[in-house]
Amino acid sequence: MSDPVLESTRRRLTAKQADTVDRLGRAALDLLRTDGFAGLTVRRVAAAAGVGAATAYTYFSSKEHLVAEVFWRRLAAAPPVEHRTEDRATRVVEVLRDIALLVADEPEFAGAVTNALLGRDPDVEVLRLRIGQEIRDRLAAALGPDTDDDVLDSLEMLYAGALVRSGMGYASYPEIAERLEKAARLILDPG
Repeated sequence: MSDPVLESTRRRLTAKQADTVDRLGRAALDLLRTDGFAGLTVRRVAAAAGVGAATAYTYFSSKEHLVAEVFWRRLAAAPPVEHRTEDRATRVVEVLRDIALLVADEPEFAGAVTNALLGRDPDVEVLRLRIGQEIRDRLAAALGPDTDDDVLDSLEMLYAGALVRSGMGYASYPEIAERLEKAARLILDPG
């Protein structure tokens, strides 16, 4: 995998451009904490980051794209879970919990990620595919070499449904992590 710091949805970044994208991402998180997703705009993020709006729009086509990119970078930068067990259900639970807890301490960001990933922005669609593939790869690695595609698809749907439920406010990410464990164990060991 390429370095997520130097990789963007739209193009490869120089170190200076990567710094600008990083500043925009940090400013977006700060604004989400204070104003929520509804109050977030690319222009406001640009101003908070000390970047011109036109420059910000060269990197991000929309606020959904910006939020999805921040989440993608966080996921890509998170090392895969080091499994210490032979039990595949436990390994899968570790992966699901690890991914769910990436945003557990930031409820505004978590909700924004759900909103962003449901968007139709073409740049978000690219990120949604990257994010989905990364999650699928981590789940497949946890399941092991004899992975059943139906089980893998079910686990992906489980995570996606959990993301939506949390984004809708039905449960916090720590609560979702607990529910993911129960549901994953039912899928992997229904007996």
